Amino acid sequence: MPKQAAADTATISSRLDRNIQAILERRKEEARRASLQDRLAERITRFAGSMTFVYIHAFVFGLWIALNVGLFPVLPAFDPSLVVLAMVASVEAIFISTFVMISQNRMSEADDKRADLNLQISLLAEYETTQLLNVMSAIADKLGVDLKEEEELAELREDITPEGVLDVLEEKSRE
Repeated sequence: MPKQAAADTATISSRLDRNIQAILERRKEEARRASLQDRLAERITRFAGSMTFVYIHAFVFGLWIALNVGLFPVLPAFDPSLVVLAMVASVEAIFISTFVMISQNRMSEADDKRADLNLQISLLAEYETTQLLNVMSAIADKLGVDLKEEEELAELREDITPEGVLDVLEEKSRE
């Protein structure tokens, strides 16, 4: 690998490493700042979404059913109609779905933050590109370079505001 390519890779790699580290640090900080109830809900949701949870339930519910349908005649049935099992499963489903919704709300908040960050980066990139086009057009004018797509370039040099984009999106969605 040539020296310049190795230097470019090292620069990109160090920037990439720095960015990844910053993201990981931010996630750790957000996890540290999460309330006790949010951390508890996250742990319960993580456990409820695991195969261990499935295995435990398959075993407990299977044993419950086996005992109550008479597969083990030595032990007396305590829920022959399985109504108690159905009630336990229903109450558990209510709580698990609530924990899942709490976790989804937290994930949605994180997604909103990432979307805002992506929008800010895109707007900054759009602004920088517009400024570069303006500089390049000025250089082309100074050098007397004829730009054949002048109308298209003029359109690209215009600043675009987020409000303007949202207004157009709302207008088009009403049509």
